[in-house]
Amino acid sequence: MSSFHLEIVESELKIVLEALIDMENRKLYICETSDDNDEIAGIGNELAELRLFLKPLVEKSVEKYGTGIINFSRKNL
Repeated sequence: MSSFHLEIVESELKIVLEALIDMENRKLYICETSDDNDEIAGIGNELAELRLFLKPLVEKSVEKYGTGIINFSRKNL
């Protein structure tokens, strides 16, 4: 397997994390609400792959930048 390396700043990482977590939530919603077993299986597989990627990304991000990196609230704006 080959590797891909990309340097991004904290604000860019926050955008990526927000998008991926939103995608995770949308896929989870489909799995929880769909009546189509084929759709659930396909989206469920995508959700599992996404979570395998997202979990260590979130853990490393929080370790480096603190929990604010995954706080996407717009309340203080």
